[in-house]
Amino acid sequence: MKKILLSALFLGAVVGAHAQKAEVTEARKLWEIFNNIGIKTMPLNKNLENLEKGLKHTDNAIANEKTKSLAETWSLRASLSSAISVMDTLDFNNSIAKQKIAEEAIAKTKELDKKGDEKQALENAQINVENAINTRAIKLYNKKDYKGALVEFNELIARKPGDTGLYINAGVTAKQMGDFPQAIKHFKKVISFNVPESKDFYREVINMSLDNLKDTTGGLELAREAQAKFPAESDFIGIETDIYITRGDIAKSQELLGKLIEKDPKRAIYQYLMGDTYYKQALNIQEQRVKIDAKKVKEYNALTTKMVALVDQSIPYYKKALELDPKSEPTLQTLKQIYAFKNDTKNYEEIDKLLKALKN
Repeated sequence: MKKILLSALFLGAVVGAHAQKAEVTEARKLWEIFNNIGIKTMPLNKNLENLEKGLKHTDNAIANEKTKSLAETWSLRASLSSAISVMDTLDFNNSIAKQKIAEEAIAKTKELDKKGDEKQALENAQINVENAINTRAIKLYNKKDYKGALVEFNELIARKPGDTGLYINAGVTAKQMGDFPQAIKHFKKVISFNVPESKDFYREVINMSLDNLKDTTGGLELAREAQAKFPAESDFIGIETDIYITRGDIAKSQELLGKLIEKDPKRAIYQYLMGDTYYKQALNIQEQRVKIDAKKVKEYNALTTKMVALVDQSIPYYKKALELDPKSEPTLQTLKQIYAFKNDTKNYEEIDKLLKALKN
């Protein structure tokens, strides 16, 4: 009786191990159906159904002592769950839950796969996880859930810190939600990669610093940095001088431009910007003059005299800029405004004629 009993017990153990191995086999079958047929021909719901069934088989396999230590079990689990995560774009909670299962399975497979047999499967599963995060981010962005999208983009950045496109997406998303410090941080990271569009990203972060954060110190620092990196770009010089003008430090602005003109007197933009240092002051005075009570004639006239003097000081620089660059539309437009203000019909018509010729 003892021999028969022992035989029965041994047979039971064999059947049990085979049954659990069958769980891995069934999971493999469902994965191969998806990979070879389903992804090409089956509808999304049927693919998700098969993947969920396959994942359930791995649930059973990892619950058994004989199969829970097999690298294949965990590799299949990583493949199935990561595929669900990237494909289920309708249920974000399910996508996130399956991503967590996939990440656990990827880590466990690496621990068990001493020979590297599952290397390719793990790489594919990791790509699926990253694609799942990216898909959720884009979906949330398109739904105008910028806060949620930014969380997803930042998670991707933590995983792929060298991917320039992710910083761009995160920066754009942060800007949309009004988180300008974070947008600036991400765009500055893009600049650090020396992408061809670095000049544009400098302009973006400078504008946000000045217009949205009202941070002239930060804006000035960025303008100088951009100017050092792109010395041929006059925009950044103009921004720097504008910041000085905004701060009321006209002398500093003119000092900067004076040195640039001395170094390169034939550079039209320097002449134009020097004219701006006077003309923009005149425009500011004009705004003050509009607010004065009509009865305060003396005060009104004093401002007018000051304004006219500044306009007159700007003209030689604008004319020099036009001499150096006769096709400069900004210079022509500014001179047209000035001559209209001064009721100088002759010069106004001459400039107007040049502008029309430029547009034809």
